[in-house]
This record gives sequence, structure tokens and C-alpha cells, in this order.
Amino acid sequence: MENNKNKKTALIIGAILLIVILAVLGIKASRQTKPSTAPLSTYWTEGSPVAQSLRDYVAKVTDPKDTANFIPEKDRIAVFDMDGTLTCETYYTYYDTMMFIEYCLNDHPEKVSDELKQVAASIKPGYLADEALARNFAKAYAGMTMEEFYNYAVEFGKKKTASFNNMRYIDNMYLPMTELVRYLYENGFTIYVISGTERTTTRAIVANSPIKDYVMPAHVIGTDFEVKQKGHETEASNLNFKYENGDELVLTGGFIQKNLNANKSIYIEREIGQRPVLAFGNSGSDTSMMNYTIDDRNPYPAQAYMVVADDNFREWGKQNWEEKSAEYIAKGYIPVSMKTDFAQIYEEGITKAAEQYTAPAWAPEEELQNAS
Repeated sequence: MENNKNKKTALIIGAILLIVILAVLGIKASRQTKPSTAPLSTYWTEGSPVAQSLRDYVAKVTDPKDTANFIPEKDRIAVFDMDGTLTCETYYTYYDTMMFIEYCLNDHPEKVSDELKQVAASIKPGYLADEALARNFAKAYAGMTMEEFYNYAVEFGKKKTASFNNMRYIDNMYLPMTELVRYLYENGFTIYVISGTERTTTRAIVANSPIKDYVMPAHVIGTDFEVKQKGHETEASNLNFKYENGDELVLTGGFIQKNLNANKSIYIEREIGQRPVLAFGNSGSDTSMMNYTIDDRNPYPAQAYMVVADDNFREWGKQNWEEKSAEYIAKGYIPVSMKTDFAQIYEEGITKAAEQYTAPAWAPEEELQNAS
């Protein structure tokens, strides 16, 4: 009887030990196979110093116990340049430039002048996306209602770029940056997109992108073309007439301002009314915005990040990391390497094409010259 009791006890103890061992092994296995749950770990490389600096920053400014660094939600303003920072900027994928080329040369050549067609056909890699070109963009869309212009920008985005395989223009947003936008939004930051691209076009891009739920249309600041009420396009003052039910707002072909350089800081002040605490850019035209953010007079801890296009394998980036990173660090910015900080840049299946540039087909060179 005693022997049977001992056997039962031994069996029970053995079963318990077996359960404990299996449970421990299961925990170890789950720890080994479970992906990292740390923020910015899906599309940012493991061990990225940039991702870690962002985690550290967010942790300290959202901790009410850290009285030296805490930032109330109403003051957590993050500003992002778009082209080259959130999206691909390298020609033949620069959204607003390609939209202008397609509009003039393929979609609506009957609506634009030969002069504008020449401008569109002459754009080559290395061109300047400056105010002179933006003024031509404004002329091309003259007469379109704002709704028509917005819809055209959306439809254009469905076209495929020749620079990448399996990429529509609207698919050119960098995945690590979309992950960052969401991360900041979920930690109480208000996100603004401050772009050199025209404002309505930027709104169309954002509204049809992975960051659409995190950036309101009112939080887009871009280059501005002149808008008037239809039927009053030539009147000097908008005070001379009133909007009535059914009236249309139209682009006149006029130009107001290119949102680069000092205009970025000026328009942040005018439209947001306070200094951001985080700024993200990728070029010299963003430095005013960066400097405005990290100005010594900012009452909160602030940081600025510059994306360096140094990945020529997954992207068409040709910037020298050593040179650009040293330049940005000297200015007080934190450089971001697309090559080493971005684990994945675009959606699966999107790869570089064999060639970056394909000349637009519209008319022979002699015909272009004769049209001038």
C-alpha cells in the first residue's frame, strides 16, 4: 500500500517537473522567435543609432516625471519635408515634376502652350526644382478648378514610374519614415508636412499615402499658386466680390511663393504659430526649418534630422555619407543613412529599374526649336 502511494507521488512530481520544463522551453522558444516589439523596429535596422536616438527623445519628452524635458502634447510639433524626406525625390520619380511633364506632354498637351511643352521636354536629371520652374507649373494648370486639380494629382499618382519596377508614383513613400510618423503620432505629436511641392498636390499625395491618418489637410504647408473665384480671375482684389452657393475656385496661372529656404520657417511661424520640437529634412532648402526648430530660444528640447540619399542599390541615391554626415553634424543635425538606417525602403516587389532616366517622347528637337 505504502509502495503504491510513493509511486503515485513520484508520478505526480514527475508530471509537474515535466510541465515546468516544457513551459520554460516554450518561453525560451517564444523569446527566440518573437520579433522585436521596440518602436521603429519594423523598417529601421536593428541597432540603428538614429532609431535609438528617436526612441530616447520620445521617452524623455513624454515622461511627466522628467520635468526637465517633458513637453505637453499641445507643444509636441513635428515638421517633415516631403520630397527626399518622406518620399523619393530622385528624378524620374519626383512627383510634381513628373506630373507637370505628363500633363504637358501626354495627358493634356492641347491645354498648354508650346512654350510649356518645351519646358517639360527639356527637363533632365540634374535640373533645378526652383521658383522659375514652379512658375511654369502654375501656368500649366491655369483654369482648373481646385477639385479638378486635386483629382488630377490623385490620378497621376496611379501611373508607374520608369525609374523603378512595380512602382506607381503614389507608392514612393519611404517605409521607415511612415513608421516614424505613426510612432510620433501615437505619442501625442502633431505632424505637419512642410513641402516645396504645391500645397494641393501635397495634400493629394498625403491623403493617398500610408500617413493619411496622421496628417490632416490643414497640416500641409506647401508652395502656393494663385487661386481666384471663377469669373473674377482678373480682378485685383478679392474684396470686390463674394463667394455664393455653387461658385468655383480656380487656378489662375499666377504664382505666390515657393516653399523653400526661409519661406519654410516663415510659413511655420505664420500657419502653426509656434516652434516645432522635431524637424526632418534632406537638403539645404530645409535648413531654415531645421535651424528654426533647434534655435536656442526654443523653450523645449528640440532635434533635427537630415536624410542622406547614400543608397545606390535599392535607390538612386548618390550622396557621399562621410561628406554629408559631417556637414550635417557640424550644423547640429542628426544625419540619417538610407543605406544603413533603413532596413527596407519600399514595399516588397519594388526594385530599381535598369535605367533611371527615360527621355520624354513628345516631338523631335527640330520641332521644339521651330515652336520657340
